[in-house]
Amino acid sequence: MTTSEDPWVNLKRFTDARIGLGRSGSAMPTREVLNFALSHAMARDAVTTPIDWTPIEKGLSGLGLSTLRISSATSDRSEYLRRPDLGRKLSDASREALVRASEMEAAKPDLVVLVGDGLSSMGVAVNTVPFLNAFLPYAAQGGWTLSPVLLADDARVALGDEAGEILAGKAVLMLIGERPGLSSPDSLGIYLTLSPRVGLKDADRNCISNIRQRGLSYEEGAFKAAWLLREAFRRGLTGVSLKDESQFLIEGQKGPELIG
Repeated sequence: MTTSEDPWVNLKRFTDARIGLGRSGSAMPTREVLNFALSHAMARDAVTTPIDWTPIEKGLSGLGLSTLRISSATSDRSEYLRRPDLGRKLSDASREALVRASEMEAAKPDLVVLVGDGLSSMGVAVNTVPFLNAFLPYAAQGGWTLSPVLLADDARVALGDEAGEILAGKAVLMLIGERPGLSSPDSLGIYLTLSPRVGLKDADRNCISNIRQRGLSYEEGAFKAAWLLREAFRRGLTGVSLKDESQFLIEGQKGPELIG
């Protein structure tokens, strides 16, 4: 049986969406069925595979950043997936560790940086170090002091609120693995929250999505995060009241010098 190409096939170069798949008789071509099965398996693996923090710690150390491992209140990955509420709370041991760390620091950080595995260990493993490498020049130009990078197992976004409150940071920058799609199992999300504290809502934070090699570039994501952070400190707010207007800047002027 011959395979007919979909007339939309030329549009495939503009998107990773499953368009222009063609057909074999009344069915999809075998290659597309197999590609779908592979993508589905990769998405499941991204959610269920435990993260290995060791390479990330080594990469962050190479950037001059210290790290501290923490975890949420979940007992294992299965409970994490079933109980999102527990992923938003620190474990008792992690809470005590952060309290001790806070007591040892005389000056409180401008920015608490927390990296959580979230729903894609792949996204965190691949993108964390390159993103922070792109972000650090902006932090240096802004004069922002950073906490040790917190590496959190079984984390949800709101875990940063409790951690940031304990460390008394002015803001939290949360890097977390995003829920995988069938064409993007390795996506990193960035969440920025001013004056972090337990009980904040999603409307109180800003989000930058789809940071990965085939999505939003590390340089663009870092620029947007730094612009939002600068405006958060200047205006005293984050969330729905703070809109990302960085796209209105002249393309050729992007760089750390705009964030000071």
